[in-house]
Amino acid sequence: MIEGITYPAVEKYIYDILPERDPVLREMEQQARERDIPIVGPAVARVFYQYARLINARKVFELGSAIGYSTIWWARAVGEGGEVFYTDGDPKKASEANGYFQRAGVKDRIHVGVGDAVEQFSKQKQEFDIVFNDIDKEGYPQVLDVVLPRLRRGGLFITDNVLWSGKVTQEKAKEESTRAIQEFNRRLYAMPEFFTTILPLRDGVAVSVKL
Repeated sequence: MIEGITYPAVEKYIYDILPERDPVLREMEQQARERDIPIVGPAVARVFYQYARLINARKVFELGSAIGYSTIWWARAVGEGGEVFYTDGDPKKASEANGYFQRAGVKDRIHVGVGDAVEQFSKQKQEFDIVFNDIDKEGYPQVLDVVLPRLRRGGLFITDNVLWSGKVTQEKAKEESTRAIQEFNRRLYAMPEFFTTILPLRDGVAVSVKL
């Protein structure tokens, strides 16, 4: 769990009150803890599921998926006949994710792509209801250059880690990742095509609706 965004007691309360997850998700959460694999975690994942159901999302594209934790939440939200596009640059993670998808009963809703996530997204010709951005942070500004044409009006552009353990508050950030997120946040809020809010949950989630 990332610290420094919310008061620790409040953070603990948010996670303690969550309903228990099924065995597949619990195993993925344990693997993430033991192997330091970045996943959004159950509190943020529930936000994703809720938003997807609110807009009746049927097609979701993930830019950066790791072992597929959030992918399963999206796949369950879109329901039978829905589609979720998984992307990751590591074939081993993609293979591991495929196993989880099979066990979770959602494999038939997920397209697995291995390679550069932005390149895969740029090749798409269809519109999506939700685009989820969770690639390497240095690449965040690049996503803003490609997301609009592939997101439907009323669709959601959702980005994880936009508070970056609070480092986005640094006036002269030294890390390239921090500077990239700061640029991303500034540009995202300035885009008239989006109405954006940041949810200070876990490491910060930006939610932008396409106007």
